[in-house]
Amino acid sequence: MKCRKNKSNPNNPLPPPFGLYLNLSFFSYFDSTTPLITHITVKEKGMALWFCSARFLVFLFIVSALPIAYIISQERAKTDHHVFHYHSSGFFRECAKWDDQGRRFLVSFLEGGVGEIHVPQNYTPDVVLQEVTVVKDSDLTGNASNGIALDRPRNRLLVAVADVLGNRYSGLAAYDLSTWKRLFLTKLSGPGDEKSMADDVAVDADGNAYVTDVKGSKIWKVGVDGELLSTLTNPLFTPKEWYKSLLGLNGIVYHPDGYLIVIHTLSGNLFKIDLAKGDEVKLIEVTGGPLAFGDGLELISPTKLVVAAGNPSGRLVESTDGWETASVVAKFKGPMHRLATAATVKDGKVYLNHMFGMGYPRKTHALVEFVL
Repeated sequence: MKCRKNKSNPNNPLPPPFGLYLNLSFFSYFDSTTPLITHITVKEKGMALWFCSARFLVFLFIVSALPIAYIISQERAKTDHHVFHYHSSGFFRECAKWDDQGRRFLVSFLEGGVGEIHVPQNYTPDVVLQEVTVVKDSDLTGNASNGIALDRPRNRLLVAVADVLGNRYSGLAAYDLSTWKRLFLTKLSGPGDEKSMADDVAVDADGNAYVTDVKGSKIWKVGVDGELLSTLTNPLFTPKEWYKSLLGLNGIVYHPDGYLIVIHTLSGNLFKIDLAKGDEVKLIEVTGGPLAFGDGLELISPTKLVVAAGNPSGRLVESTDGWETASVVAKFKGPMHRLATAATVKDGKVYLNHMFGMGYPRKTHALVEFVL
């Protein structure tokens, strides 16, 4: 393509769009009697007119309509597994856990807060449920509510709180499941500390909470009354490839035999942390497929673990030797246009929480059954 040279630099005949940018910059030569528009060539004018033309608008509409049409078709497609749909006030729901005693799903808001979705006794699959906000703390505005854990013996919900964009604050909040009164808020890191992001939480038999830091790949231990007890780090948490450290420790569960199982997001590494042996860390050897992009975890039996992992939405991992080794025994492919971030169990069935809601102004979210 031939273009007009810039008068102040005749050796720089850049083609559009660079030539256009150069001609419109203050480095271009023009006098007070010559309009700037004269420095744009005929072809450049043609390009500008094309982007403003009806044909371009039609083209843009068609291109944008294709993914929208695909999403609509996926939303309406019949499946052989059950899906709980619910209307929400927000687009992003990070985690969901089933509360059997309250007959409700509890969900965390990426914009901060917690909601509940009641499932009535007479529920039928065609019913779209409604989300109700139960927690919205003004002093935590600007922070996300990430992973959550039910602590039924103490009638409370534990919530990992974090500054997702700036990584300047991480905390753990506890709320009474009956009144939603906040029981404590523990600061895990602040602006003066290294960057961190509290991501997920698990609770042991004594009520101690374990919070993963997906930014710094460490685990905070918080006592039953909210006191910060310790911080666990280990060289095994740092992969050899630097880029795999961009998203570190994520989903975490407590095993009834007294140890933690935690996943590293980008490496897919699964770790066993034995609390009875001084927080001994071991890499679990996993066969049968990678666990890369693993997010939320749910222990559905002492030997079986569900990993929510984006798409394919979920993987079932099984161990027969106390989680020294494990193997991927099943994979589940959920909706391609959604992103699985957490797992929970309701009435013996596993459901995967998906991050993104669809629709406007009412956003529709999906809790999709993982068919084992």
